[in-house]
Amino acid sequence: MIEVEIEDEAWTAALPEAEAVAGRAASAALGAVEGDVVVLLTGDATVRDLNARFRDRDRPTNVLSFPAAESAAPHLGDLVLAYGVCAAEAAAQGKTLADHLAHLTVHGVLHLLGRDHAAEAGAAEMEAEERTILARLGVADPYRADAQA
Repeated sequence: MIEVEIEDEAWTAALPEAEAVAGRAASAALGAVEGDVVVLLTGDATVRDLNARFRDRDRPTNVLSFPAAESAAPHLGDLVLAYGVCAAEAAAQGKTLADHLAHLTVHGVLHLLGRDHAAEAGAAEMEAEERTILARLGVADPYRADAQA
C-alpha cells in the first residue's frame, strides 16, 4: 500500500496530480515487493528540520528516505519531499515538476529497498534501475547530460 500525504498545498497548487504521480512512481519502484510506504509532500522548512535532526545537515534537500525497522513490517519506510527544493531543481534542469517528483519518489523508494549510491558501482546500478522504472512510467532519463542543464 502506498499512502501519499500532502502537507504543503504548494504541491497541489503547482501540480494538481501530485498525489497520483507520487503514488504511481512509488508503486512502480516497489514492483513485486510487498510492503507499505508513506510519501509526505511537504515544504522546505519541514525537510530542513528533519535533515538537521537525522542527518546533521541544517539545510533542506529534495528527498529524505527513512527506512522502517524490520519489526515494523510490512511497513518499509517513509519518504519526505520538499516542494521548494524540488520545484527549483525541476526548473533549473528543464524538467516538469511531475517528472522530477516521479524520479525522486522512485529514488527514495529504492533507498527504502536497500539500494545505495554512495559507492560508484552502487550508483551506476541504482541509476540504471531508476532509468528502467522511469521509462515504464514514460519519464525521460533524468541522468541524460542535457537533462542536467
